[in-house]
Amino acid sequence: MRHNKKFNHLGRTTSHRKAMLANMASSLIQHKRIATTLAKAKALQVYVEPLLTKSKDDTTHSRRLVFSHLQNKEMVTELFQNVSVKIANRAGGYTRILRTGFRLGDNAEMCIIELVDYNENMLKEKAAKKAARTRRAGSAKKADAPAPVAVEAPVVEAPVATKETPATAAE
Repeated sequence: MRHNKKFNHLGRTTSHRKAMLANMASSLIQHKRIATTLAKAKALQVYVEPLLTKSKDDTTHSRRLVFSHLQNKEMVTELFQNVSVKIANRAGGYTRILRTGFRLGDNAEMCIIELVDYNENMLKEKAAKKAARTRRAGSAKKADAPAPVAVEAPVVEAPVATKETPATAAE
């Protein structure tokens, strides 16, 4: 029985898996989006989200904790200077996994893992969705506003054409 064995080992030794996840986390921080297999992306999401949470608190202790996982000074600097500023008001869920299909060679399920606050296209769509109102909110506002007064348009009568008879023309 496999009680309490939830960790995906990804078919690698512990040292290989830790090195791979550290490299993938550095690439994600650097490029803001990477393409990988779904299993690796899910393992990376569990690995990198606590690091992003630690980056919100810019102290020497949190920098050392993050560096112990990433082992890359440039990426730690990038994380604490740029990424943490964008995710400062987000409570969690810093990454998004988008499935892209299956790889041709071995039919592995592929995906893109990205930092949520760096996808400009989805941020634009979210802003556009906020501009649209729901039916419920629209009807509540209409009930508060005074009803428009109906204005009758003036009726324009067309001139009636009359035939002149020759008798009236003769007179």
